[in-house]
Amino acid sequence: MDEILIKLEQILEQRKSAKADKSYVSSLYNKGTDEILKKISEESAEVIMATKDGSNDKIIYEIADLWFHTLVLLRFKKIKVEQITNELSRRFGLSGLKEKANRNN
Repeated sequence: MDEILIKLEQILEQRKSAKADKSYVSSLYNKGTDEILKKISEESAEVIMATKDGSNDKIIYEIADLWFHTLVLLRFKKIKVEQITNELSRRFGLSGLKEKANRNN
């Protein structure tokens, strides 16, 4: 799974130097954080709607869009996929309740 995320990360990084009129991702980068967050918000809402509709295929499609736009945000903020997977690894085996309590300390 990490392999496709790493490949996407590399492509998204390359898009930073592309012309905005030739690259959707570059156009998002040029518009900045608010536009990227707007897309993430839209995609999140679409995940919710797809889930309510009950079609797993639609859920998968919308989650892929959400992940994609989240990856755009990560690259925009210079956060690597590896940092996210490291955080998930750190949490693995840790009770969700305990992890949440640790955040509040």
